[in-house]
Amino acid sequence: MNQPQPNNPLHGITLEQVITRLVEYYGWSELGDRIDIRCFTQDPSIKSSLKFLRRTPWARKKVEDLYIAVLTDSPHG
Repeated sequence: MNQPQPNNPLHGITLEQVITRLVEYYGWSELGDRIDIRCFTQDPSIKSSLKFLRRTPWARKKVEDLYIAVLTDSPHG
């Protein structure tokens, strides 16, 4: 069941790690500008973001897509 997924950049990465990396890269303000969701723009926190994104597939997809774009653009991956 747990087979390697070499073409999946999200394999083995938690949603919390994704959000943390994006906040470190952009900061809450720019992250909220790039993905306009309240958990990023109004009193943002990792906890509130996790709660919202776990219940909202379209928003989670946007966050994951942005994370993959950051990995692609980052020289350190």
